[in-house]
Amino acid sequence: QVQLVESGGGLVQPGGSLRLSCAASGFPLDDYAIGWFRQAPGKEREGVSCIYNKFDVTYYAESVKGRFTISRDSAKSTVYLEMNSLKPEDTAVYYCAADPGGCSIYSRYFRSWGQGTQVTVSS
Repeated sequence: QVQLVESGGGLVQPGGSLRLSCAASGFPLDDYAIGWFRQAPGKEREGVSCIYNKFDVTYYAESVKGRFTISRDSAKSTVYLEMNSLKPEDTAVYYCAADPGGCSIYSRYFRSWGQGTQVTVSS
């Protein structure tokens, strides 16, 4: 049974940092693409980043390039999203998602999802 559990969200001031974790179980992590998405109230779910070790692929949305870093610790079955220089516009519920088919900016292509973790960037 595929399970994804996000953690690490919280309240930070603009310019601050957070590291989100996505703990995976029930599937071979390295055979799946793991994407991070976010959704703010009233807005569509937005692709943020993705990692797919099978083809040594990483992707970042233009809005987070240079500020966010995705990484994977296969031994811990965990994918991380290090978020730096956070802006109020980054406020959203962040979700991780897994799919064996590879990375996509479209959430509808991901098979499995975590429950989300809230990130709030505010003074």
